[in-house]
Amino acid sequence: MDARTNPAASLRQQVYLQLRSAIEQGTFAPGSRLPPSREHAQALGVARNTVLWALDRLRAEGYIVARVGDGSYVAPDLAALHPAVAPGKRGALQPEGGLSGRGRQIADTALRWRPPVSTVVPYRIGAPSVADFPFELWSRLARQVPLGLQQRLAQYGPPAGHPPLREAIAQWLLVSRGIRCAPEQVVVTSGSQQAIDLLARLLLDVGDEVMVEDPGYLGIRACLVSHGITVRPVEVDAQGFAIAEGAARWPQARMAVVTPTHQFPLGVHMGLPRRLELLEWARQQRAWIVEDDYDGEFQYGTHRIPALCSLPHSERVLYVGTFSKTLHPGLRLGFIVLPHHLVEAFASARSLTDRHSPGASQEVLARFITDGHLLRHLRRMRELYQERQAALVDSLRKATDGRVQLTPAAQGMHLSFEIGAGRDDTALSRAAGEAGVYLAPLSLYGVETRRRGWVFGYAGFSERALRSAARALGPVVVGAASRAWGG
Repeated sequence: MDARTNPAASLRQQVYLQLRSAIEQGTFAPGSRLPPSREHAQALGVARNTVLWALDRLRAEGYIVARVGDGSYVAPDLAALHPAVAPGKRGALQPEGGLSGRGRQIADTALRWRPPVSTVVPYRIGAPSVADFPFELWSRLARQVPLGLQQRLAQYGPPAGHPPLREAIAQWLLVSRGIRCAPEQVVVTSGSQQAIDLLARLLLDVGDEVMVEDPGYLGIRACLVSHGITVRPVEVDAQGFAIAEGAARWPQARMAVVTPTHQFPLGVHMGLPRRLELLEWARQQRAWIVEDDYDGEFQYGTHRIPALCSLPHSERVLYVGTFSKTLHPGLRLGFIVLPHHLVEAFASARSLTDRHSPGASQEVLARFITDGHLLRHLRRMRELYQERQAALVDSLRKATDGRVQLTPAAQGMHLSFEIGAGRDDTALSRAAGEAGVYLAPLSLYGVETRRRGWVFGYAGFSERALRSAARALGPVVVGAASRAWGG
């Protein structure tokens, strides 16, 4: 079938699906060499970049492997895709057999966002310094929980969260982020991703439009799309989310999801005029604003940027926080701050899925916060992350002979580096991977944007690891800069 016959899907999506289907059905056997991308593009009548995009996606999903100077090959360990089938039974079992239409949509959406679970290596984004978490202190706090309370916490608990933890979070938000809320407005979740999932399920219907940052966080877009929600991209400029442009372009939008303190992945923060403009849009449209404050605790300057939710007339802002960055992702604890009238519905929805977060972990976290340990831990991490950011900037500048000069930032856990709009930023990422360095291309996070470059995470890595990664990446950058950056 010609790759241009289906107007409902993009050309590159069709090419990707064709190649994947050919691999899964055995047309291309495990270990076999794929046609050169230029010849494949000519045969299909599409641009070569279309085929390269499909190959990049298949490579990221593990279907193919690249051999430097020798093209692309089907991964040799995919024999399990083609089990022996009895005569007359071939084709009886389909890969998605038994899934509903909604189930297929969710399963397909998972391909859009595969959060990494492999070994954490520089410059992975969003990884906190787990090695510097006070595990011994945490264990001591756990041992101090009275036996009777441990037994009660072992029973089913309230789906909105352990009351002492909800109270501790409310108090912490007032001190740290300037947010005034009652403990009863806090709903504890299994990280920010579950919070986004609950917001999508309870506040939106299939087909509703939601504005998102472009470029922006993949996990948010994937979650919304899996619920049948139409994602509408909005440009990010020097002041953050361009709400005026978004409102004019997408007048039917019922929600906007933003990262105003430290935009992901560009790192800009939303100024006060833009924040007020966004709040006014929500008021006039009776729309919701979801504030994802994923790393808002890591601000290194003298003056802290307050949360959007702390401003006057922010009644339509739903604040999402997580302890995956402030402490570590293994806790699987986050929260939403909601208007009083929504709390019961959100608690009920959570009870339908995983009932509640582990009671013991919630109790220890509550003690960790109220005893002042969270404050002390974050002070140490802010100092440490500043040092690591400086090491990242210095080591990359030296290792790349000045080709990569990152601009230091006063907040966050990563830095971005941009090149010319529309240029190729994936080739260098692939080459970096072969050198043992994780380097996320900026294009990975875009919908329509032509901004290109790379994102460097530094928080979770020692200075020694950052400098070692820079030494590994340096020759790759120097040797391939003209090709990777469009010459």
